[in-house]
Amino acid sequence: MGTVNGGISFWYADTGVPLPRRPLPGSEDADVVIVGGGYTGLWTAYYLKRAAPSLRITVLEARFCGYGASGRNGGWLYNGVAGRDRYAALHGHRAALALQQEMNDTVGEVVRVAGQEGIEADIHHGGVLEVAYSPAQSARLEAYHAAEVSFGEEDRLLLDAARTADRVRVAGAVGGTWTPHGARVHPAKLVRGLAAVVERLGVTVHEGTPVTAIRPGRAETAGGTVRAPYVLRCTEGFTAGLHGQRRTWLPMNSSMIATEPLPEPVWAEIGWEGREVLGDMAHAYVYAQRTADGRIALGGRGVPYRFGSRTDSDGSTSPATVAALREVLVRMFPAAAGAGVEHAWSGVLGVPRDWCASVHLDHGTGTGWAGGYVGSGVATSNLAARTLRDLVLLDSGQGGPTALTALPWVGHRVRRWEPEPIRWAAVRGIYAAYRGADRREARGRGAATDPVARWADRLSGH
Repeated sequence: MGTVNGGISFWYADTGVPLPRRPLPGSEDADVVIVGGGYTGLWTAYYLKRAAPSLRITVLEARFCGYGASGRNGGWLYNGVAGRDRYAALHGHRAALALQQEMNDTVGEVVRVAGQEGIEADIHHGGVLEVAYSPAQSARLEAYHAAEVSFGEEDRLLLDAARTADRVRVAGAVGGTWTPHGARVHPAKLVRGLAAVVERLGVTVHEGTPVTAIRPGRAETAGGTVRAPYVLRCTEGFTAGLHGQRRTWLPMNSSMIATEPLPEPVWAEIGWEGREVLGDMAHAYVYAQRTADGRIALGGRGVPYRFGSRTDSDGSTSPATVAALREVLVRMFPAAAGAGVEHAWSGVLGVPRDWCASVHLDHGTGTGWAGGYVGSGVATSNLAARTLRDLVLLDSGQGGPTALTALPWVGHRVRRWEPEPIRWAAVRGIYAAYRGADRREARGRGAATDPVARWADRLSGH
């Protein structure tokens, strides 16, 4: 069997593309209009409707709910949040610690709501395992582990090579770090289930309705305008396609492959009985999961950015990227060398210039946004949505200040990305530098991070 390339993602090959919902038939009024039918938009609609059932909420989605990153990601429901260290520098350790603690709790919140609402998404709460292959990676892993402990993760474990292999036998791994604050999910099942839940609650969802512009009090489409006191932008990697937003967040490309189901003797050699989501400490890092039907789904950056902030066509992926990801798969899991790659796909994620996720609501105009998750959006979108809920309720006089409205990412602003061709050349050059640094570190014996990678970190603002 050949590799299916594109078709949105393997997750939709597994579940089937959902039947389309009705496009916006003409201009409408609402109390809240949400632009984007991914995790952020749907979670925001869910929590707002649960908190204030009388609210008239409309979600506008360009294609179908989960077409973007919410239906293409690696299924990592974990406690990472982009920008925590920068928020610590800006607002103090205690403020960043509060953000991290909320993220730790968010993993359990998603699991809880999925169970309560009957969303079957292949969730397995097995934690997150991140491994190192070289002395330089090992040094970074130990520093990363210490940093996470300093932000309250006293239940995190630092593992030597043998204890790492007890969990997952990754070839060449010299150590690892594990946290319980993570779970495997089936991305498309989660987003489809969530969309069905919000509709049952009375939220109006229009698909096939691209929004061309967001202005105070309205979201404009070719088929009509939705007028509302609150207009919330929840478009993540597709934000650059909106009027005036070309340089707001960079649409970073990430690619994945999924193997055929592996036979039991192969799993016996690999282990992975805990179904942890799995990553590494490379600069051009990889992320993986053991799927519910016994495959390995593995991803990495591939072609990191397309000129002019363009996005892909339904997940199509270059053959060179597929070959590179398969090479990583075989390096990590030699026992899977004979397995076929059944599916390959790509998607985009939103990257702010300072790599900080943020949530904002403008008191004067009622416009708001959440996003810039830099690849950590499966869980972060839930916390961001609950924060948007609290901001809307506070602004509309239906609620007061909460612990979430006081988090340091609320109201955070960042400068725009550089114009083309500067950002295209810079991003391509940065990821070429990261890949070169990974190769040199793999060959070396020193514990120091490659100086070219340190330069790339400074240039990117990461």
